[in-house]
Amino acid sequence: MRAEPYGRDAVLLHLDDAAQVRAWHAAVAAARSDGTLGDVADIVPGEHTLVVLGVPDHGDAPRLLAALAALDPPAAPATAPITSEVIEIPVRYDGEDLDEVAARTGLQRDEVVRLHHEAIYDVAFCGFAPGFAYLTGLPEALHLPRRDTPRPRVPAGSVAIATGYSGVYPQASPGGWWLLGRTDLRMFDPARTPPALLEPGGRVRFTIA
Repeated sequence: MRAEPYGRDAVLLHLDDAAQVRAWHAAVAAARSDGTLGDVADIVPGEHTLVVLGVPDHGDAPRLLAALAALDPPAAPATAPITSEVIEIPVRYDGEDLDEVAARTGLQRDEVVRLHHEAIYDVAFCGFAPGFAYLTGLPEALHLPRRDTPRPRVPAGSVAIATGYSGVYPQASPGGWWLLGRTDLRMFDPARTPPALLEPGGRVRFTIA
């Protein structure tokens, strides 16, 4: 782990892989809860990074650096969800890329669907758009690079895969992932608390609608 100030009030942790991010996320969240880190405004995981935000305009970076250096996170587990709740997302597996995914992976169409919906996913981090969660746990047989040509518009609720992740587009937007189906669940609602249905540390299962 390498830590450095991230502006005046935050610290950026550089980590080796997603498992380390999960382990440090869990350790920092526990230290935040028991007061070991003092005031922490937010914890933001990324693919290989973790940002720990102090109180804005307090110049907290030096204090956080010292506190984080004293933490001793557990060995990185395969999964370390912050919450054990599994959120179910019903999917109509009728995506326009389903046949091409089957052809590229050498699987039958129903095998693609089965592999995708039987897996349990961890919410690793969020980004790209409000409410878009990058879900780890996609079976290796379904790992594909992004499409060569992104679509200018992917419908809201589209369930997709790419580069070892699965995800759900929270609103219509451009996108280069492979579309397997669609859900009617609203992934992001500003009037809801919290607005995002999926948050880092959560767990997800896709079901057949």
